[in-house]
Amino acid sequence: MSKELHPNTEIDPPKIEFPCLYPIKIIGVASTEFQAEVVTVVERHAGEISSDLIELQVSKKNTYVSVRITIAATGVDQLQNLFDELKTLESVKMVL
Repeated sequence: MSKELHPNTEIDPPKIEFPCLYPIKIIGVASTEFQAEVVTVVERHAGEISSDLIELQVSKKNTYVSVRITIAATGVDQLQNLFDELKTLESVKMVL
């Protein structure tokens, strides 16, 4: 028997198997300190990050920058604590 999906049906988020490589995208106000600031926070939770695991992209008007950092994620608590701390930074606008 097939199960039909209805608009109000909740779907469980996909399960992540830890440990794994996990990319985090941090978007914020472009400044000379932004990358160093977010990398410092990420390294506090995930250990030293190799520069080849960090990607930068600047917005067209050079107002914002996104930093994509791939970490070795060890668990849900680690990711939650990392996201929570990143969101406390005034220069961070979004964490994905």
